[in-house]
Amino acid sequence: MKYRIKSKVKEVVLERNTLHGRVFDSIFLLLIIASIVVVMLDSVPSIHVKHKYLFHQMEWGFTFLFTIEYILRASLSKRPKKFIFSFLGIVDLLAIIPTYFTLFLPGTQPLLILRALRLLRIFRIFRLSHFVKDIGFLSGALLKSFRKISIFLMFALVIVVVMASIMYIVEKPEDGFTSIPKCVYWAITTITTVGYGDMVPITTAGRIVANILMLIGFAIIAVPTGIITTEMAIAIKMRETKQNICKQCKKGNHDTNARFCNNCGTKFEIE
Repeated sequence: MKYRIKSKVKEVVLERNTLHGRVFDSIFLLLIIASIVVVMLDSVPSIHVKHKYLFHQMEWGFTFLFTIEYILRASLSKRPKKFIFSFLGIVDLLAIIPTYFTLFLPGTQPLLILRALRLLRIFRIFRLSHFVKDIGFLSGALLKSFRKISIFLMFALVIVVVMASIMYIVEKPEDGFTSIPKCVYWAITTITTVGYGDMVPITTAGRIVANILMLIGFAIIAVPTGIITTEMAIAIKMRETKQNICKQCKKGNHDTNARFCNNCGTKFEIE
C-alpha cells in the first residue's frame, strides 16, 4: 500500500506524459505565473500600500505550495543530491527561501535587505522551464554554440576597441570623447544600433567612422542568431532521427509525430 501511494505520487509529480502529471504541471504553471504577477504588482508603491496584507498572505500560500513541491521532487528523484545542486534545484530553492528569511529578520531590518530578498522571488520565472518541453533545444543550442559565439564576441570586441581608439583621435574632448573607455562605450552603443545620442561625432572623420561602425553593426547582429538557429536545427533533426528508429525492431522511416512503431507496435519514448 505504501509503495503504491509513493508510486502514484511519483507519477503525478515527476511524470509528464500521464494525465495526472499534466494536470499537476498545469496547476503549478499557473501558480508560478500568479506568483510572478504578485511580485511585480507588489513592487508598485501605490498597489503595495493598498494590498500589502493580501500580497503577504498570497506570498505565504505560494511559498508553502512551492516548498511541498520542492521536497517532493527532491525526495522522489533517483538522485536527490543531483537535483538539489542542479540549476533548476537551486532556482527552486531561491524561489522559496526569501519568504522564510523574513521570519528570522527583526522588524527594524534595513529596507534594502528586504527589497533584495523580495527580488530573489523573481527567480520563480526560471521555474517555467520545468514545463516547457522544448527548452532543452534552446539550452543545448546555446551550449554547443558557446565557443563559436565567444570567438565572434572577441572579434566584435577587437572592432569596438579599434574604432573607439580612432574616434578618440579624430574627435575632440569637448564633444564627450575624453577617453578611450568612453569611446568604447560609444562604439558599443553604435555597433549594437542602440545609439543613445549622449555622445555624437561632430567632425567629418568622426561621422565617417560612425557610419562604418553602423554598417558593421547590421552585419554583426545576424551572426549569433544564425549560429544558434543552426545548432537548434541540428538538435531537432537529431531528435527526429532518433525518434523515427524503433529501439525494439530497429525499423525506421516512421512519421515525425508517430507514437508507436508500425512494425512491432512498441511505444516510442517521446523526449
